[in-house]
Amino acid sequence: MSSDNTPAPKNFIRQIIEEDLASGKHTSIHTRFPPEPNGYLHIGHAKSIVLNFGIGEDYNGSTNLRFDDTNPAKEEEAFVEAIKEDVRWLGYHWSDLRFASDYFEQLYDYAVELIEAGKAYVCDLSADEVREYRGTLTEAGRESPYRNRSVAENLDLFARMRGGEFEDGTRTLRAKIDMASPNMNMRDPTLYRIRHGLVHHQTGDAWCIYPMYDFTHPISDAIEGITHSLCTLEFEDHRPLYDWVLDNISIACHPRQIEFARLNLEYTVMSKRKLTQLVSEGHVNGWDDPRMPTIAGLRRRGYTPESIRQFCNVIGVTRSDSTVEMGVLENAIRSDLDVHAPRRMAVLRPLKVVITNYPEDQVESLQGPNHPKNEAMGTRELLLTREIYIDREDFREEANKKYKRLVLGKEVRLRNAYVIRADEVIRDEVGEIREIHCSYDPETLGRNPEGRKVRGVIHWVSAGKGIPAQIRLYDRLFRVPTPGKDGDFLSDLNPESLSVLTDCVVEPSLARVEAGARFQFEREGYFCRDIEDADDGRPVFNQVVSLRDSWGG
Repeated sequence: MSSDNTPAPKNFIRQIIEEDLASGKHTSIHTRFPPEPNGYLHIGHAKSIVLNFGIGEDYNGSTNLRFDDTNPAKEEEAFVEAIKEDVRWLGYHWSDLRFASDYFEQLYDYAVELIEAGKAYVCDLSADEVREYRGTLTEAGRESPYRNRSVAENLDLFARMRGGEFEDGTRTLRAKIDMASPNMNMRDPTLYRIRHGLVHHQTGDAWCIYPMYDFTHPISDAIEGITHSLCTLEFEDHRPLYDWVLDNISIACHPRQIEFARLNLEYTVMSKRKLTQLVSEGHVNGWDDPRMPTIAGLRRRGYTPESIRQFCNVIGVTRSDSTVEMGVLENAIRSDLDVHAPRRMAVLRPLKVVITNYPEDQVESLQGPNHPKNEAMGTRELLLTREIYIDREDFREEANKKYKRLVLGKEVRLRNAYVIRADEVIRDEVGEIREIHCSYDPETLGRNPEGRKVRGVIHWVSAGKGIPAQIRLYDRLFRVPTPGKDGDFLSDLNPESLSVLTDCVVEPSLARVEAGARFQFEREGYFCRDIEDADDGRPVFNQVVSLRDSWGG
């Protein structure tokens, strides 16, 4: 069950559904999520998943997962499986798993019906000629010279198209509607095209003609008994064709198509074509690269299903296009992890500290809370040794009073441990700081020193007991809020979107955590154990999000 402990979101689609139920037009609600398996789902698809499956759950209805698999040239079984995994991961369960290809025979029969009714014809115009004949937004189109073929000839040609007699592009089946329609989609749209030499992931080589989306989709909805067919605004102009198809075939069910605004998110792209290009040209490391807006990428980055559902509910469902700030998505995961992520310590840029008055062979077991606001999460063991690492940014030889970390000659507290004082800087042969010699006050475990003011608290990891790790820091994938607005979107890629830190050290409790485990690295941000180790076997942690909103400027 995917529902969170929040009221069901109100929107115009839910209002329509409630009115339909109240009026008795429908006694049950049936929705569907119909992706094409030609790539991985992205955060925009998550909005549709949450909408369709959420409605199915909240109104005790049902929701199908249906693959719109009418273009085998771009579709793969691997994408089918990835999409199923994404839907399950988001917390939803489909009522039925369907494929548009399940209906190929029925779709063919309905096409024959249209031909027999004089409402479809086989056209010999090439694709370029069809575009030329279609006209423009200000000029009516011209009728195809093949538009008035007899029913008998059209039936014969369509059967021979199916039989594989004609080459690709030589013939199409078109609806006979209105070449002067102000809606370009109604100017005799193509219903079927010839595609030889393709192996469909469900039907193999059984077909060499494939139905178009605008013909397949309404019929698939009707066959499945969908009550409300929810799609994004770019399909609003297609709705008259959706209705025309169902009005002109012998099918009883007539779903209602309702359009809503798609999700646009700053500093990324939502076009599947562009996402495919990013992957195929190696600009990212696969569909699940944590910089990608794909659900797989967000999952690998460390986002939770709850945070994505919450994000979708926060942005809402409207009929007005808008662009969502990246900070809204980040705030959703930040709020979730602030409550649920255990705390750990990790040093990203290590600087060795030698506690000179600490016994050389001593290993002291200290306790650190797993969560400062939730005692029920318990504690974990922290191992203190004479040599530790602190972050290089947490030490300065000189600093003003605003700097609350370790300064030469001053004191600072080690998180969950003692107060230390920086006594001496040790440099290497080129003058770089190699290590800091400090002393500790053994009376300051769990208490403040008397008569002395400690500047602040810093995190640390034992040098001998810490675990070497690789940590990946992520920035926005693109340098500008709207990639490609002024030209090629690839030119807007951020060359610093990924920083790999190879010499990090994390506390021992992180040695064997499972892939996907999420933590707050104290004072650093939220991180997730990656699905793979570094080349040398070190665990890899991906930055999920910073501790604070970093998108304000």
